[in-house]
Amino acid sequence: MSAIDWAVLVLTLVVIVVYGIYKSRGEQNIHGYLLGNQSLPWYHVCLSVMATQASAITFLSAPGLAYSSGMSFVQFYFGLPLAMIVLCITFVPIFHRLKVYTAYEYLEQRFDLKTRALTAFLFLVQRGLSTGITIYAPSIILSTILNINTTYTTLFIGSLVVFYTVYGGTKAVSYTQMLQMSIIFCGLFAAGAMVVHLLPANIGFVKAISIAGKMGRTNAIDLTFDPNNRYTLWTGLLGGFFLQLSYFGTDQSQVGRYLSGASVSQSRLGLLMNGLVKIPMQFLILLIGVLVFTFYQYNKPPVFFNSFELNKLEKSKYNPELNKIKAEYSLIHKEKEIAVNKMNAALDKDDAGLVDDQRKVLQEADQKEKSIKKQVTDLMVKNDKHANTDDNNYIFLSFVTQYLPRGLIGLLIAIIFLASMGSTASALNSLASTTVIDIYKRLIKKDASDHEYLQVSRLATVFWGIVCIVMALYASKIGNLLEAVNILGSYIYGTILGVFLVAFYVKSVNGRAVFFGAVLTEIVVTLLGWNEVVAYLWLNVIGCMLVIFFSLIIQAVIKHKKSA
Repeated sequence: MSAIDWAVLVLTLVVIVVYGIYKSRGEQNIHGYLLGNQSLPWYHVCLSVMATQASAITFLSAPGLAYSSGMSFVQFYFGLPLAMIVLCITFVPIFHRLKVYTAYEYLEQRFDLKTRALTAFLFLVQRGLSTGITIYAPSIILSTILNINTTYTTLFIGSLVVFYTVYGGTKAVSYTQMLQMSIIFCGLFAAGAMVVHLLPANIGFVKAISIAGKMGRTNAIDLTFDPNNRYTLWTGLLGGFFLQLSYFGTDQSQVGRYLSGASVSQSRLGLLMNGLVKIPMQFLILLIGVLVFTFYQYNKPPVFFNSFELNKLEKSKYNPELNKIKAEYSLIHKEKEIAVNKMNAALDKDDAGLVDDQRKVLQEADQKEKSIKKQVTDLMVKNDKHANTDDNNYIFLSFVTQYLPRGLIGLLIAIIFLASMGSTASALNSLASTTVIDIYKRLIKKDASDHEYLQVSRLATVFWGIVCIVMALYASKIGNLLEAVNILGSYIYGTILGVFLVAFYVKSVNGRAVFFGAVLTEIVVTLLGWNEVVAYLWLNVIGCMLVIFFSLIIQAVIKHKKSA
């Protein structure tokens, strides 16, 4: 990066951290630290909710996902608006009326302590692991720019976020997130415009989308009903609905965001606006990945996008073999460039037959490129058995650092940092609040002073920061980060959602029945997910339904034994 890019990056990060600390100064009690004194307006709630969900993974992995497999991932969010409506009708007024710090406090009032402890434990496990992944995402950026190992960059990023979260609590998180999302929206539009600008003069936005569409990258809607297909209209509407309902309704990282709203109406309006804005935002991010795909039809992409791993291979004894592979790769790309130019001419003439012929040529060239890439990754493993052979998360980053103008590179990299900082800070704040309110205050020390709870909250933030950083150090082994976070959540969110739905709507079920129903469900869901019996989004539906089913059966057995 140039000096201008570094200046933009550093200045943006410093301003965000200082602004958050300044706006949250004077927080001296647990209510202010964990809930921001419930004083935030709806637009704060909306942007904070969006920033919590839109981590650096979104801006790194989503364009890479669209580049590799198209836009079908946007269907993942189709259930979001429906989930927001249900939340506004049920969850939000209940949580506000009960004046809870965490979602799990309600479960003790409705059931018992062990049910509250179980759901809090499941949340801590899931959120602790997934937050490690969100910390790892921006460390990829620094490692690529500085050409150093991600271990050092992970430690730096994690420490930076822990610092201002420990100091300022929820208010620092919310105020920084509002500023972060404003910068992110501006940067995304700038990035999309620049990709189109960098395309050949005769290739505009519409033509770029047409070319990508002919090569299977604009498949936004899939109407097939295949349980093993991860992204279809039905998995998005049904599986996505249950996942989003559980995430926003029972995950403390999100519950804590809208509980900070000044009133029920402010929290509701913030959530509804999030439901309306999130799908277009995700569509835009994926569309940028599609445009990058078209750009690389005219400009030779790297043989492997992770420059750190590629540099290691170039310096190894396998470099002569790598050079032969690169030469073959260059020839294949020239074939692709000729074919895509012919396709462009055929599109101008509206010659469907010629378009179809060139599409087949391009598909064959794609397969050859994949074969070349496999040879490169095999060499990497020979050279270093611990090499990271998945470069999907590096595609957009590689484009940004190589082709965008000075200043904009720094801004876009700052955006990815900001997204990571926002989601990570929310997660750490929620982990701390759950640890203190549901574990420490309830099980360890019930009558401590407000000052002591505040200090324990800060220590819990540091503890979970360390746990998440350790998890981040192992995140390079899990493939596409965006999918990894959602897969991990799908193992747990359905179970937690089922517990809450029983609490709200099945008044005949008591704590003992729902506790054992949740334990049985988690075992079944884990086995189904581990053996990949169905696409992971269906685990949310299955988990939720099984908790309700098992709880009713166990309650009936308990009632029968009592009557006997």
